[in-house]
Amino acid sequence: MKKIKRIVVVLVVVLLIVVVGAALLVKLAGGRALKYGIETIGSSTLKVNVAVEDVSLSILGGKLKLKGLVVANPPGYEYENLLELESGQIDVNMKSLLSDTVTIKNLNLDGISLVIEQKDIRGNNLQDILNNLPASEDAAAEADPDARKLHIDKLTITNMAVTAKLLPLPGRAASIPLKLDPIEMNNLGADNKMTTAILTAKILKAIALGIAKQGTGLLPDDIIGPMKSVLGKSGEMIMETGTKVLEAGKDVGKELIEGGKDIQKRVSEGLKGLLPGKKE
Repeated sequence: MKKIKRIVVVLVVVLLIVVVGAALLVKLAGGRALKYGIETIGSSTLKVNVAVEDVSLSILGGKLKLKGLVVANPPGYEYENLLELESGQIDVNMKSLLSDTVTIKNLNLDGISLVIEQKDIRGNNLQDILNNLPASEDAAAEADPDARKLHIDKLTITNMAVTAKLLPLPGRAASIPLKLDPIEMNNLGADNKMTTAILTAKILKAIALGIAKQGTGLLPDDIIGPMKSVLGKSGEMIMETGTKVLEAGKDVGKELIEGGKDIQKRVSEGLKGLLPGKKE
């Protein structure tokens, strides 16, 4: 009887070691694999180097954290990077990581710094990268038909600061700062076509749309004009998929307390500044 108990104890200990070891392996290898995937797909999509400082995966919590994502500038520009992201957090269904479609409840990108740098009156670094993006989402899907699909319930982009470095022309500032409103997108990939490459392009286009909107009247036409032209169809995409810029400083709560009626109407009035978009 004692021998049987010892065998059972040994088996339990071995099982625990295997489970813990497997969990640690998945955590370590999973983070490295995700880091490699983000860098590879991002670089391929944007045609510039994309690097991530760190990627960590919490198996039990179902959370993926990014730190220090950087998108490099195309060749020929003074600054090394176009975009720098402080952190990102993804709440993912862990079981879906083993399926053909990865389900994400929430994806938040926080603390983006972007520098638009003019090379001449007809070109800038952001425009160059926008021109590198796939002509359409169908074209991106056809380029990698075996890519795993994504379904994202909610994506938010917060704390975005933009600096435009302009050509030194008489009568205008050499540098113009912009603080972008937060961006929210909902129900992405509902048609089972969303891939990481498409998501990468969609995020950059959404940021560019925010710049085009809030930079009108502040940034020169030689930056805004071409950008709006490239993003024209993207505007329809983001409107149809429920993207909106969340306008800060709207005291909706105060209005509801004072009025007490027409709640839905007041909330709608508080959420202004819709970004245009195109349905997935």
